[in-house]
Amino acid sequence: MLDATAYYRTGRFHLEPHTFRVLLLLLYGAGLRLGEALHLRVADVDLPAALLTIRATKFYKTRLVPIGPDLCAVLRHHAERQPRGDRTRTAESFLVDCHGLPLKDGTVRRAFAQLRQCAGVRRMDGARYQPRLHDLRHAFAGHRVTAWYRAGPDVQRLLPQLSTYLGHLSITATQVYLTMTPDLLREACLRFGRYADLEGHHA
Repeated sequence: MLDATAYYRTGRFHLEPHTFRVLLLLLYGAGLRLGEALHLRVADVDLPAALLTIRATKFYKTRLVPIGPDLCAVLRHHAERQPRGDRTRTAESFLVDCHGLPLKDGTVRRAFAQLRQCAGVRRMDGARYQPRLHDLRHAFAGHRVTAWYRAGPDVQRLLPQLSTYLGHLSITATQVYLTMTPDLLREACLRFGRYADLEGHHA
């Protein structure tokens, strides 16, 4: 889908391909909600500190979101592409359309529907919904937990940190995001198997 951002458009969109790519990487790489990404201001993106400030979000709370070096490099490249002058004002939106205006939710969702079709990303299982932008946030959470299982730490102990990172009020809300993908199921089973073997040796 990232590759398809370069050529997905069949009509006129105000969403530039490189901006669309940055938005998708933000949603997946930082686990943001769409509205959180669209409301980012220039002042909210602290590239030297590799830190995003997410303001007055879904539950009217502000949180700090650390980002990794790869995503930080993407955001830095995007910032360097922006015209100077008025765009240097810190109150300006970080993601703007081809006219320099803040991206609109409807514009992005329509573009994603066309991108998904162009890239051939679709569900064939009769589900009510086709892949959504919000699913990138779900993918972030699932892949984070899968990586933890592979690395070996206590996943249950780390879940509160993931919950805080995502801006959830409780771990229960975070667990909804943890769809049992094949990779996650495999790693969880391997962890359980190692635990069962250890318990067997101590019995």
